[in-house]
Amino acid sequence: MAEERSHKTTANRIAKKLGTETQNEGPDIKTPKMTVEVETAASMPEGLGQLRGYRGSVYIAGTNQEAVQKALDATANTTVGVMDNQGNIVKKSTRK
Repeated sequence: MAEERSHKTTANRIAKKLGTETQNEGPDIKTPKMTVEVETAASMPEGLGQLRGYRGSVYIAGTNQEAVQKALDATANTTVGVMDNQGNIVKKSTRK
């Protein structure tokens, strides 16, 4: 329950920062130039799979420091970027 709440809180915070709303299906946040999937430390492996096929910058946002570190480990040598729970870019996406 706490993980679900932190996921929702993080998704809403980042969506507000990007000037959009969260989505019910697909990635958590989608703008014309960016796609963001919010993941907890436990659900991190699913995040990369959910971002397959999206064009433009793609990011995994971790709900806490542990999740951000797991995201950095999982996205090493990939085009997927990483954000913290405030929407700050920790690793820039290189996908075009």
